Amino acid sequence: MERWPKSSYRVGISGWRYAPWRKVYYPEGLPQRAELQYASRRLNSIELNGSFYSLQRPSSYQRWYDETPDGFVFAIKGPRFVTHMKKLADVDAPLANFFASGVLALGNKFGPVLWQLPPTLGYDADRLAAFFDSLPRTTAEAAEVAKGHDERMEGRALLECTVDLPLRHAMEVRHASFETREFLDLLRRHDIAVVCADTAGKWPMFDDVTTDFAYVRLHGAEELYVSGYDDKALDHWARKIRAWKRESFVYFDNDVKVRAPFDAEGLARRLKISSA
Repeated sequence: MERWPKSSYRVGISGWRYAPWRKVYYPEGLPQRAELQYASRRLNSIELNGSFYSLQRPSSYQRWYDETPDGFVFAIKGPRFVTHMKKLADVDAPLANFFASGVLALGNKFGPVLWQLPPTLGYDADRLAAFFDSLPRTTAEAAEVAKGHDERMEGRALLECTVDLPLRHAMEVRHASFETREFLDLLRRHDIAVVCADTAGKWPMFDDVTTDFAYVRLHGAEELYVSGYDDKALDHWARKIRAWKRESFVYFDNDVKVRAPFDAEGLARRLKISSA
């Protein structure tokens, strides 16, 4: 049976369904339905970003679980309805809907949840603390939260977990007011990872580690979502990640010119992540 060996480093891509990747990263003739299967055997983690745009279904999460090797891990991007529309306030039902939408079907492949805030949302300690207090910290707690879903989830909710595992959270911010020691201290108190996001200088980047794991999003070295990472840049990121001495989750989001999967494989080689 295929299996990814245990590693302190998870390196992958943000999403996998991109038309320009076909015949460039994905071999010619590979069916679209086989793209996750292909990518998950070359990289040991993928960040699910469809969950950001809309609630997925339990059948989708179950299929993604079945198509990936043992030892593979998904990070899951929290819904923009929570982060961008509700702006983290009054989110009990939206959080319940998210955790009822099927994420629990990922079982032991359920990795960190990413909460990406919009550039328009500034630092508010009370708002953040209340949101952090509402987050489940195990998959069993997530199943309990899921039971509070609203009527839109009737008949399509998954409310049970097959394995009780720790559930970790990371936050990516995009407003300059977060560049304060108070924000980092708040994350440490609530055991939340600050995302180290390389955005070609557009938004804040944090090198701090605020919990027992690191979370990195690489959006582009010089041009957001477009430019790639050359050998020197990949060497730099490999050194930085090793220096943290933490379990690390790293995702490339520079997908426009089909750089993300190749850059991810390059960093994975530098971190000596064995192939499946």
